[in-house]
Amino acid sequence: MKFFRHTGIILLLFGQTIQAQTEKQNKFMQHLEKIFTETDTTYIAPNKYNLTFMVEQSFWHERYRLGTRINEERQNISFAPTPTPKIGAYFGWRWIFLGMSFSIPDLIGKSQSGKSKKEYVFNLYSSRVGADFYYRKTGSDFHINSYSGFNLPEDYVGQKFEGFQSKIVGLNAYWIFNNKKFSYPAAYSQSTNQRRSCGSFMAGFSYSHHSISFNHTKLPAEMIEQIQSSLKFNSLKYRDYNLSFGYGYNWVFAKNCLLNVSLMPAIAYKKAKMNGKPTDMENDWFEWINDINFDLVTRTGITWNNSKYYIGASLVLNTYDYRKSDFSMTNSFGSLRIYAGFNFWKRKEYRQEK
Repeated sequence: MKFFRHTGIILLLFGQTIQAQTEKQNKFMQHLEKIFTETDTTYIAPNKYNLTFMVEQSFWHERYRLGTRINEERQNISFAPTPTPKIGAYFGWRWIFLGMSFSIPDLIGKSQSGKSKKEYVFNLYSSRVGADFYYRKTGSDFHINSYSGFNLPEDYVGQKFEGFQSKIVGLNAYWIFNNKKFSYPAAYSQSTNQRRSCGSFMAGFSYSHHSISFNHTKLPAEMIEQIQSSLKFNSLKYRDYNLSFGYGYNWVFAKNCLLNVSLMPAIAYKKAKMNGKPTDMENDWFEWINDINFDLVTRTGITWNNSKYYIGASLVLNTYDYRKSDFSMTNSFGSLRIYAGFNFWKRKEYRQEK
């Protein structure tokens, strides 16, 4: 009998310990959720739904500018792909968005590019922090956008160029300082409603890996004869680490209508390999200073959202600048998105509302 009594006491104590740990975990999760979602309801209406679904059409713009300076003479050439519309679908749970988009010509089998364009996006938005993970792959439908430093008998702007491709994998994370009154999700994930105009300072961190392939022998013959040796590379791969600080403002110009503008300049550290070899071959430890450049992310968005249904548009521009003594590359890409969607599966605490 003593054995069973002692066993029962042990089980009771064990159960109480498990219950206490569960309660602590629940309190911790509630406290964590409060930290990341707490808002001033006079400025921000909370998200009343668990799930959302959205469809969008997007238009992409890209531009890569290669440059070099030899004996005080500068030579530049830039490439841009043929703009193609894309269609995508996104599914979200509270803070998390998952989505895919594809080129419309690829889907209907009328693409003119040698390789299809692809984009995969993972977004997490809360009132205090946000993160974007993305993968972007271009096709091979570039054309010559502009050039300088060449003495050519004819104009080659607009000519098709199939010797350029790029791939980018990246992560952006940012922190909202005035999160109780300013809602980034209201403008870009439609999960909350901004009731009153307000702004906030923001800080962020970004990492991206860029893979560029370039075949200069596919340029016009006159260009091949004059192109500088530092631009005759086959591949450029670099990793970009940057710290950003900026400001965003939400303007509520009518009921359920919002316009956002934000600017995030960044100081970036880049390490590169050209043709598989590090670009820094010197042992001078001050050489790392030459790997510091500047990047820029700008966003603007306009949306109508009555908490159940929403429509809107957003424009996001990313600019990456890579420079060495005899070589530079500025690559920028932007997207214009036009979207519509709806929220569903009301959260338990709002189900009694009409």
